[in-house]
Amino acid sequence: MAERSTAAVDGSADDRSDAADTTEAADTEDPTGATEAPAAGARAAAAPDSGAAAAAETEAGDTRPAAAEPPAPDSSAGKPPAPEGPPRAGVPVADMHSGHKLADRYRLEECVTRLDGFSSWRAVDEKLRRAVGIHVLAAGHDHAEAVLDAARAAALIGDPRFVQILDAVEEDDVVYVVHEWLPDATELSTLLAGGAPMEPHEAYELVTQVSQALAAAHRKDLAHLRLTPSAVLRTGSGQWRIRGLSIHAALHGTEADDPQRTDTEAVGALLYAALTGRWPYEGDAYGLVGLPKHVGLIAPEKVRAGVHRGLSELAMRALAAGSPAAAEHPRPCTTPAELSAACAELPRIRPPEPQFPRSAPYQQTTYQQGYAQSGGRPGPAARPVAAVPPPAPPTLPGRTGKAVKWCVSVLLIVALALGSWQLADALINHDGRGGDTGNSAAQPGGGGGGSGGGREGGKPVEIESARDFDPYGTGSESPSSVPAAYDSDPSSYWETKWYTSAVFGNLKEGVGLVLDLGEPQRVGSVKVSLIGDSKLTAMATPQETGSMPTDLSGFEEFDAADGTNLTLKPTKPVVTQYVLLWLTEIPPSNEGNFRGKISDIQVRS
Repeated sequence: MAERSTAAVDGSADDRSDAADTTEAADTEDPTGATEAPAAGARAAAAPDSGAAAAAETEAGDTRPAAAEPPAPDSSAGKPPAPEGPPRAGVPVADMHSGHKLADRYRLEECVTRLDGFSSWRAVDEKLRRAVGIHVLAAGHDHAEAVLDAARAAALIGDPRFVQILDAVEEDDVVYVVHEWLPDATELSTLLAGGAPMEPHEAYELVTQVSQALAAAHRKDLAHLRLTPSAVLRTGSGQWRIRGLSIHAALHGTEADDPQRTDTEAVGALLYAALTGRWPYEGDAYGLVGLPKHVGLIAPEKVRAGVHRGLSELAMRALAAGSPAAAEHPRPCTTPAELSAACAELPRIRPPEPQFPRSAPYQQTTYQQGYAQSGGRPGPAARPVAAVPPPAPPTLPGRTGKAVKWCVSVLLIVALALGSWQLADALINHDGRGGDTGNSAAQPGGGGGGSGGGREGGKPVEIESARDFDPYGTGSESPSSVPAAYDSDPSSYWETKWYTSAVFGNLKEGVGLVLDLGEPQRVGSVKVSLIGDSKLTAMATPQETGSMPTDLSGFEEFDAADGTNLTLKPTKPVVTQYVLLWLTEIPPSNEGNFRGKISDIQVRS
């Protein structure tokens, strides 16, 4: 589908398997190609349902529940034993190297993980000229069929908070899954490296976005089951993305009796780590120090001073499935949907005020006398000379000076009189034509008068709701981020799907947002803030329209403009309930494609 993002993130290789040897486990990927050394000694790979290091092989042994791993092939019920010897396609997969091509299209560039019979690569799609990530395994691998099924199911979710699956193919005895590669994304494990906790606002955004994304996935019967700090990424724009939905679990053969509870506990572990800089279980994991042994799970606010109390309680509610201490909480969260609802109940946590560096005081320099004559030896510094203020201009003498003063005074009086007269005239004219705004307001259409028409100012008109508008496509265009377009927060925004050109890849005429004002109201101007130069057309429905139109024929244009900060006005104020902001040309993004982004909308009467 041409509307998927061409940016990329490798969605596999961070997860670790206890079965991998030390050399293989050292290849831990991140979006920029960095590697991370595995845990030493008793540290083991994380169980997917909690995101914690599995301590089944350590002396202490973690007692928290872990997702059930599938039984060995020779003992699985109803499953034939694996054939003796290597998989039938193991040799071609093992022989793959940088420069190898799949489907005469995907050129492998760098192997970021080779583990458990599969490998993960950073590659280049030579057809679309973009970076991608690829998981490769032999068609005879025990998990090959499960990986294909998981990839095809995850590709249909279409949620921008997940790393998108671009292709899933079995050919020439090889199974490979192609996904996005996000070069500007950073793993959560990297952000928490060194044990530094996050700001409360950042931790709040993390748990809110991740829980909402997983709730949407579970509504479509999809689970992650291996949600670790390596599987959660923050992009350069501050959004959180999740990679490996269903696929990580399929690659490692991970299962769980209660997938929703498993994913909820994993989100709680991520929030705990973000608040404290420590892993909420015994034993170190993902570059984080674990809790002391024999202490059990204690609230984040007892681990580190200054932790936000509401977020600390939320972490304990999410971890209620994995600890006796948390299980005693009166209101545990057992599903991502419950956790998302609990996040919404918290008072909004605002970001910290930006700290601007204080400039150094100005140091006055002095000229060193005789520097050249002394053979390069600096002479004594001269004392700074105080600046002498320039002399005041001389006053005009006698009658000439008095005449100039009188002329200036007269001109000021005349200017004030003219300004007062123009203001009074404008108020009189306004009162004369504004007596019946409901009847005299022009209907939309026939305008196109640009930003010069209509009248300035006016009272703010509240936007009750909005929805994305895509009559030439699937019917919707990134619906989850629509509220960010009019939430009065310029740092958040609604964005379109990605396209290969500024005119939507010649797939459609445009996309947009429909604003619902609740009832027919007077609209004198619409102020729109966009990220990147865009072309925008403002349209409205006739006053008598009772329901929101589903195609463009139900709207009439009243203004159009291009740029980033636009004020669109009809030639005369219109009365309408629905206003359409229609994007017809979108700017390039830093991901190598084209996206339209609206960060703020204000409607005035």
